[in-house]
Amino acid sequence: MVKKGRVEEMTQERTGQVEVGSMDIHQVMQHLPHRYPFLLVDRVTECLPGETLTALKNVTINEPFFPGHFPVKPVMPGVLLLEALAQATAILTAKSMSDQPTGDTLYYLVGIDNARFKKPVAPGDQLILKTELLRNKRSIWKFDAKAFVEGNVVASAEITCSVQPVS
Repeated sequence: MVKKGRVEEMTQERTGQVEVGSMDIHQVMQHLPHRYPFLLVDRVTECLPGETLTALKNVTINEPFFPGHFPVKPVMPGVLLLEALAQATAILTAKSMSDQPTGDTLYYLVGIDNARFKKPVAPGDQLILKTELLRNKRSIWKFDAKAFVEGNVVASAEITCSVQPVS
């Protein structure tokens, strides 16, 4: 189990012994270096540092990839579904490591295993991103990650990432 950090900038409530929090887009942007058009997490609805995170991405027709993928029937590219899940895991890692982002580390995607795509994601869908920490050893973090639309799994993968100092 990863040591839980305090989650003061998050809206908090107590559920038994576990901290539960949410993050708006401004707080998400404090934890991710990504910006439009590559920021793929709009809000965190629940975070249990060292355990799980649930986030959402509102998929709109204005996404820059839809005109080319595909003009007749827009579909969110599978690699971007995986990127959205990886961004959710980055936030969970950051919240599990410390109270506040420091800007002295970067989070690198180092592996994707067992990736599966079950259903297409289209404009108007709300993508729910769920990540669960499987293990952490030194700077390597492994997660089970799933994306849902209307309660149905649309994509899943095991995501491995590494936290490295900025140099």
